[in-house]
Order: sequence, then C-alpha cells, then structure tokens
Amino acid sequence: MKHPDNLFYTKDHEWISFDDKYAIIGITDFAQKELGDIVYVDIPTLNSIVNKEEVFGTVEAVKTVSDLFMPITGIIVAVNPEIEKKPEIVNQNPYNSWMIKVLVNAPEEKESLLTADQYKDLIGANTHAY
Repeated sequence: MKHPDNLFYTKDHEWISFDDKYAIIGITDFAQKELGDIVYVDIPTLNSIVNKEEVFGTVEAVKTVSDLFMPITGIIVAVNPEIEKKPEIVNQNPYNSWMIKVLVNAPEEKESLLTADQYKDLIGANTHAY
C-alpha cells in the first residue's frame, strides 16, 4: 500500500496536499481498498464553506456508502470532473484521482493533520523487522 510522504492524512482516510492557499483532497489507498469497487462519488457542496470534520460528500461502492470528511475548513472551489464521469479511477490510482479543490480558510488546522508515517502507524502499515 502506498502513502506518499509529500501528502498529509486524516484519521478518516482522506489525503490532502497544499499549494499556497489551496488544498487538493482525495481518499487514501487504504480507504479505496476498504470500500471496494467505487461506482459513484457525490459532492453536493461545491462553492460552499465546509468546516473541518464536516461531511462534504459521499462515495458509493458496490457494497457500501461512505461519508467524506473535510480535513480542513475551506470553500470547495472545484470538483474533479473525471471522478464524476469515471469514479472507478479512484480505485485505480487514488493519489492522482483528487476529489475536491479547496480555498483554505483556516491554515492553522494543517497542524492537526497526520504525516505519512503517522498515518501508516494508524492503519498498521509500519511494520518493523526485529
């Protein structure tokens, strides 16, 4: 399972990258594997302010529907048009299949996000040979 070091993560299995005052958000490799085959992504919050830890949309897989939680407070300024047409691309490459672009309102919240190593520890992906 891949977890790029240049991204930040949440306990709810979203990834986030920052570019100046914007952030790009998607779901992790772990999340897409847990969900299974993704068939639909619904993000009704475009052009809305969404607070940290609030639901900004849902992901529907063959067996379940899961909420998407906002990792940082901001205004959703774009939804990836590719995932609307082909939601299965999230399963194929979750770190290149972003879901939303956000204008960040509270940059100080970045401090509460997890690093790649902290996220690996959370999901049990950091194994040590003794």
